[in-house]
Parts: sequence; structure tokens; C-alpha cells
Amino acid sequence: MAVKKVYELTQAGVDKLKEELIELKDVKRKENLEALKEAREQGDLSENADYDAARNEQARIESRILEIDTILKNLKIIKTSDDASVNIGKVVKLKFVEKNQIKEFHLVGTIETDPITGKISIESPLGKSIKGHEKGETVLVKSETGRNFHVEILEVA
Repeated sequence: MAVKKVYELTQAGVDKLKEELIELKDVKRKENLEALKEAREQGDLSENADYDAARNEQARIESRILEIDTILKNLKIIKTSDDASVNIGKVVKLKFVEKNQIKEFHLVGTIETDPITGKISIESPLGKSIKGHEKGETVLVKSETGRNFHVEILEVA
């Protein structure tokens, strides 16, 4: 029997997925159907690049809709705890000791990860290392590349 995967998301992550699902179903799907209709009108489908592109886009849209539906049916909304320790859903300000750099991260589940916007997974090497620690502690982080570095936890919110 297959094990049912549970997706951990913050409420903001759930809301973002629901918005994407609405956009895909109500806008992208309709645009794609129109593109398919126009491509069919061009005649011979065997050598019609526009038709092939529209079919590929249709497959991508339907696949993403199915993926989001699956996530929303099997999710666990993360509640941020009130304690002072680092955990999923919290925002942490860290000082990378060796580089003397300060960065802020929002700790999220794996499917919400977006390093460009400062959202890192609690399952990442950094997330795992600081989980459970509190403001003022310095923690050794062991990266997957074998590089070790220290971070000081400046704030936990």
C-alpha cells in the first residue's frame, strides 16, 4: 500500500497555491484552448509547430492543476508556535559569522521554498541546524558540500 504524502504549508503558501489554481483554471486553460483552436485552423497538424506548442502547454497546465489539487487535498497547515525557538513558520535573522553577513529567512515546508525571496526549507541543512535553537545561540551548520560555517541567531519571530 502506498504511503500518502502530507505537504506542510503555511497559510500564506496555501493561499498562493489556491490563487495559482484559479489562474490556471479560469485564465490559462481558456487562453490555451483558444491557442489550440487557432492552431487547428492553420491546417495540417502533423507539421504545425503552433499546434505542438499549444498541446505541450496544455499538458503543462493540466499537470500543474493536478499537482496543486493533490497538494491541497493532502496538506497540513503549519501553525507558528509562540515559543522563542526556531521552527517552521518562523522568520529568523541570522549572522553568518565567518562572512560577517546578516540575512533574514522565513522557514517553510519544502514545496514553499523560494531562496530568492528568503524562504528556505526547514529540511535544508541550514534549517535543520538552527531548528530548536533560540536567539543568541551560535550554531555550526554542515552543508551538503562538506563546508562548515557558523551562524548566530539574532532574532526569531
